Amino acid sequence: MQDIITIDGPSASGKTSVAQRVAQHLGIPYISSGLLYRAVALLCLLENVSAEEIEQHLGKHRLELKPTPGQNLVFLDGQEVSEALHSLEVDQIVSAVAARPAIRQYVNEVLRQIPPPFVVDGRDMGSTVFPQARYKFYLTASPEVRAKRRVPEREASYETVLAEILRRDQADQQQSAPAQDALILDTSNLDLDGVVQAVLAHITPAPGGPITK
Repeated sequence: MQDIITIDGPSASGKTSVAQRVAQHLGIPYISSGLLYRAVALLCLLENVSAEEIEQHLGKHRLELKPTPGQNLVFLDGQEVSEALHSLEVDQIVSAVAARPAIRQYVNEVLRQIPPPFVVDGRDMGSTVFPQARYKFYLTASPEVRAKRRVPEREASYETVLAEILRRDQADQQQSAPAQDALILDTSNLDLDGVVQAVLAHITPAPGGPITK
């Protein structure tokens, strides 16, 4: 099995922060799959087209994700767009984008081109994209807890963010089911360090050696 660790979960479940910390602890790259869907959503906004329309000509565009020690840099047709991916406007359409089969296939192929080892977070990384992953985790938390976590990242009220999370939970329901062999962790009553330690406690070196870059 490849040295891939998947950390899935619904919106604002803490999977990104946890994946980053776990990757840092292990000394391997961190990959955020959600940024690629956000990049396609941004493309829809820039071109003023729907998700259905954009999937008809994805082949014209080049999407790249380059992991660095501190963050993931996303490039769309050679231009870095990382900072533009975290807006409420992108939040509101990314579920519709991610639900399109052709877009999911496009993003999955971009992800599968990244050589392991790495830690990757998303919705269906363990169940669909990397079923061969050695370790699979699924993080969850109540919608209210997740909304409180996300408010500092958005220029919006708690009520607005909570409503958006509930809407996305419904929209992402099909993609967000955990892999059958994933370890499910409820993070509602855990801080970041607690979740990271819970994940690391289940990761052990392979017979051929530790997970390392």
